[in-house]
This record gives sequence, C-alpha cells and structure tokens, in this order.
Amino acid sequence: MILDGSDLSRLSEAELVRLRRQKLGFVFQQYNLLPTLSAIENVEAALAPTGMDGQKRAERAKGLLGLVGLGKRMDHLPSELSGGEQQRVAIARALANDPKILLLDEPTGDLDTTTGKEIMEMIRQANNEQGKTVLAVTNAEYVKGYSDRLLYMRDGRLSDRGFSELS
Repeated sequence: MILDGSDLSRLSEAELVRLRRQKLGFVFQQYNLLPTLSAIENVEAALAPTGMDGQKRAERAKGLLGLVGLGKRMDHLPSELSGGEQQRVAIARALANDPKILLLDEPTGDLDTTTGKEIMEMIRQANNEQGKTVLAVTNAEYVKGYSDRLLYMRDGRLSDRGFSELS
C-alpha cells in the first residue's frame, strides 16, 4: 500500500510510527481518553512526542478545544464530560498533529442523533476547510449524508453498492 508516496510494506517500525504520528489522526469509538488527564492535557498528550515546547502545545490544544466548542470545559476530566464532549476531545486530539487523514471508528456510535450530527458537521468542516481525507466506519444511516463516497463491506467484500446489491 502506498500512502503519500511511501510504500508502507518497505517502512521500518520506527518509520511507520512516525508516519502514523504525522499523517494519521484516529478517533476511536470508545474515545480512549486518559481518565486522569483533563481535556486539554489529553490533547496535549498527542503533541508530546513531537518535541513541541509546553507553551506551544498548550496553545495548540486550547485552540483545538475551542474549535470543537469546548473552550470552557478544557480543564474537566473525561468523567466530568458528556459522551458528546468526550468525542469532541477525541476529535481535537486527532487533529492535534494536523494529520492529512482522519480515521474514525463509529464516530457517532454512543451519541444521540443531534450530537452525532454536530460531530459530523465538525468532521465535514475539517474535510472542507482543511483538506483532510476522512474515512469513517459506521452503522449510522444519517452519516451517509455527510459522505462524498460510500463503500460497503459485507463478509469481507468491499463494494460501492448498497448491502442489498451485494448478495
């Protein structure tokens, strides 16, 4: 597989780690926030391996949390945030290193429809305004409306046709 001109099968483990850190942003279904860190610290943690100094990390994290509407909640622990707020922290963390590609695992899975649509609007904004490539895996039907292209997978087969057409 080729990603941004690099043959992934030929990269060392260290090169793969660097590529993931620099080019990919992950938003996990269960958020994977560190429970003992505040929202801002969770976002800053993604920047720590870059060598960015502490003040710049804090400024970047603060800006990203503002972008996702959590400017007033940045000092709260994950346990003090709603599911939608935790998901927004996860999105801010995924955007921290300015990745080219966002990989989303059920980005709206644990959210009510209204909050899920707000999250998808933020993701669409990252795609439209920042040129991010977004790949989302989801079962939520309404997420289709936020997609430029849909692919379906059933029994290990990938298609751009709906489930009923895969039989």
